[in-house]
Amino acid sequence: MRQNRVPDGVPVLSAGRHRRPRKGACFMEFASYLAGEKWSDHPACTHPLLAGIARTVNDLVDSEHRTLLVPLIPDVVGLTGDDLVIDVTLTARCAMAALPVASMDYQRALAVGLLTADRVAATLDAPSIPALRREIATVLELVPDAASWAEHFTDGTAEVNPRLFRRVSAPRIVAFSGRGIASAVIMDPDDRLVDLLTACIADTRALVESSAAVPTTVRTLATTR
Repeated sequence: MRQNRVPDGVPVLSAGRHRRPRKGACFMEFASYLAGEKWSDHPACTHPLLAGIARTVNDLVDSEHRTLLVPLIPDVVGLTGDDLVIDVTLTARCAMAALPVASMDYQRALAVGLLTADRVAATLDAPSIPALRREIATVLELVPDAASWAEHFTDGTAEVNPRLFRRVSAPRIVAFSGRGIASAVIMDPDDRLVDLLTACIADTRALVESSAAVPTTVRTLATTR
């Protein structure tokens, strides 16, 4: 059972950006404070895409569910890395969470995003990639119409540039996935968003630890930010 009570002394999170702590705090602004950084919703202490997911979830859930995010804030402090596998995994995780429940207005775009993530994943050599690609294929099978449309739409598309994927495509797919879940006609969109952030934090931690132990081989160039 979820615990909704915020401990005494912990600030109440609110949506959007806040210029200073006295005006309130979003998830990543509070993380910047805990990390001892300058007050910001884009702190260096957290992987940029994971931070984007946190901001998206923070802004989309209601105030009751936002309190559930507070215990997760310390978990993202110091959680970062340069491995492209992190970006691909988080992007796919968000699109896979949204695609089965999103409306048709979102499904086609999400299917294109998921196929894009899969194409980048195909260029990477890491222990987690084969399982991720199988999971992507399984989710696409759940939405055959959207998957077929996306296949035709992306047919003949040039190879995905890893740098553009990291800087442009991945953040857009993540934001679109969050909105797809939030607007879905389901009973528990907010619960799903909280669970998504929790899963993405766990994914990032596992990949950061794995990357530190075994360097990943990237079969493409231009993977830096």
